Amino acid sequence: MEKALLTRLDSICARKIELEQNLSDPEIIKNHQKFIEQSKELSELTPITECFREIKKKQNDIIGAKELLLDSDPNIKKLGEEELIVIKNELIELETNLKKMLISNDPDDQANIFLEIRAGTGGDEAALFVNDLLRMYLKFSERQKWKAEIISKSEGEIGGFKEIVCKISGKDVYSKLKFESGAHRVQRVPETESQGRVHTSACTVAVLPEVSEVDSIEINQSDLRIDTYRASGAGGQHVNKTDSAIRITHLPTGTVIECQDERSQHKNRARAMSLLNAKLLSNEKEKQRREQADTRKSLVGSGDRSERIRTYNFPQGRMTDHRVNLTLYKIEQILDGELEMVINPLQEEHQLNLMSNITEKN
Repeated sequence: MEKALLTRLDSICARKIELEQNLSDPEIIKNHQKFIEQSKELSELTPITECFREIKKKQNDIIGAKELLLDSDPNIKKLGEEELIVIKNELIELETNLKKMLISNDPDDQANIFLEIRAGTGGDEAALFVNDLLRMYLKFSERQKWKAEIISKSEGEIGGFKEIVCKISGKDVYSKLKFESGAHRVQRVPETESQGRVHTSACTVAVLPEVSEVDSIEINQSDLRIDTYRASGAGGQHVNKTDSAIRITHLPTGTVIECQDERSQHKNRARAMSLLNAKLLSNEKEKQRREQADTRKSLVGSGDRSERIRTYNFPQGRMTDHRVNLTLYKIEQILDGELEMVINPLQEEHQLNLMSNITEKN
């Protein structure tokens, strides 16, 4: 095990002892907030220290097994060889688990998300593909038992959407969909193509974690221009009579948010403000990431919308994720919501990258 990693683990063990002592201190016990915070920290460090203790035990077991190899009795020597193989495999598994525990979780992993899909190059075909991607994510959400709600939409000329925004709520939504941000390219023969030529078009996907009250950015009301208008599309006579739709423009950044799904102007405004907060916070985080020039780019991509992350080739029935060189000839299943086969390799690659960087942080 690397020296820097051992130093970090020794520090964690020392901190655990300190916390155990603190939690028996009457002054800490009386301070309800501090007691809760330190109890939580202790519960997070305990599995790490227990795993580290088990690793030390296995390392001693290896020394014992190696001593058996020196025995003149061939049976005892063979027993030592077999034990050594088993113990080394157990040690590798323990060290892998330990590194996983040391990885800092993304604080947004448990957040609900705003999913934005916009047609890019390709005109009508791109708008149709927005609909395909929307269906894919909605189907996947059903499989995960998540709740999806349309926030705003702009329909295409011959079908599909020029852009659509929806909110997806549930367990681990952001952790599973955060790698979907980027440019999705589609290659297929449009229905209007008489000569059977394959056309290439693209859509951009943005996955924004919903902002908690703790993380929310303070927005000056004087920086907002709020317009109301009549919602379009289905909804009966009500939407034609009431200016329930909301358009909020954040003047300093030029960010525009529209929400027209609810019949209540109050609800539309609340949703629009929530989405605006998510976008502004996402922009601020992206700005900070750009300023950190020494930060290595993640193996799974930066999530920049201009980055081509995936290609869907219909003639070949192929989906390729360019970040992890993953190619699957299961395009129908993927577009039908079976996204696990794409998401799992991305998560694994990301985790391996974080694990490889653990010692660099010490």
